[in-house]
Amino acid sequence: MEMDGLAHYSQLYKAALLENIIPFWEQNSPDRKNGGYFTCLDRKGNVYDTDKFVWLQGRQAWMFASLYQQVEPREDWLELSRLGIDFLDRYGSDHNGRFYFSLTKEGKPLVQPYNIFSDCFAAMAFGKYGLVSGNSKSTQRAVDIFNQILSRKENPKGIYNKAFPGTRPLKNFALPMILSNLCLELEPLLTKSQVEETLNNCIHEVMENFLDKDTLLVYENRTLENGFSNSFEGRLMNPGHAIEAMWFMMDIANRRGDQQLGLKAVEVMLKQLEYGWDREFGGIFYFMDVKGKPPQQLEWDQKLWWVHLETLVALAKAYKMTGDERCAKWFKDVHEYAWNLFYDKKNGEWFGYLNRSGEVLLDLKGGKWKGCFHVPRALLQVWKTLESEQTEKAALKTC
Repeated sequence: MEMDGLAHYSQLYKAALLENIIPFWEQNSPDRKNGGYFTCLDRKGNVYDTDKFVWLQGRQAWMFASLYQQVEPREDWLELSRLGIDFLDRYGSDHNGRFYFSLTKEGKPLVQPYNIFSDCFAAMAFGKYGLVSGNSKSTQRAVDIFNQILSRKENPKGIYNKAFPGTRPLKNFALPMILSNLCLELEPLLTKSQVEETLNNCIHEVMENFLDKDTLLVYENRTLENGFSNSFEGRLMNPGHAIEAMWFMMDIANRRGDQQLGLKAVEVMLKQLEYGWDREFGGIFYFMDVKGKPPQQLEWDQKLWWVHLETLVALAKAYKMTGDERCAKWFKDVHEYAWNLFYDKKNGEWFGYLNRSGEVLLDLKGGKWKGCFHVPRALLQVWKTLESEQTEKAALKTC
């Protein structure tokens, strides 16, 4: 497959984003009475539960501000972002500024602020909204949240940590992974030294401490000495997580002009994809045990929307960076699987959860974990990545 063969994907992803996905959320998600967004939407977009999950509030506010910045400065998109920002500002955090996990539709707290990723996505939202709107209060809130995240990163759950201290202390891959992307998102608001120090730490954690240099597989949990723990948690693999992290690494590599980091991220991404691909039914496994033992997670063999979307982003970026035909072939294979099985041709948007053989397990379009984020962000990323590749290629031809 030559690069020209990927050109039509750019327009497909653009059209799906602007004509299908975004209208679905614009029409069904905003809570004009209480603020924020409903994310528990059934197949047709009807609200089936009114609880509001702070991860998804922040992600959706960020998404509409990103559309305003990267696609078109439409006031309705900025207003939709503000709807989430105002709700988070008013109700999202406790008196210490730590963000709850979930709220009632009116904004009353339901679940304590045990999860630092609520803070991460709130920081993304406040930062992006503040940057595109010029609201200095919002940008300062983003910086304050980011600094608090850094102060908590050694013990993210704090008093809400269920693990007994000292017996089997493990560190988790998710936070350095998320921080690598969050730092790039907030870079215009942070000091140069803070950005570089954070990125250096994230690269070291992601590409050295959680990555096994012999197998190129990325572990979800490591000992505090960066070793292997022969336990459920220590053997856990999440191919989608690792693949998503690799496109974050590619973005850092592009920003720094670090070809070595970029090429390594591509190879690691391809290794996770080859390792996680279900050769019997297609698609990427959700969880795996590195020793082939029975995984602890009962949903281990489900196929999830975000895993495949993040893989498409990583493959598009990798192909643009390297021109490696392995990336082009994998992009086509993952695209065919995802668009044939996750995309709801009748009602729009994407299903989130399939069983191993590819049948729809839950026909919801949004819930506790799925909101207006992975689908639109991935479509935007693939569209812009392939479009810029074509533009650059055309420019070279005219030189």
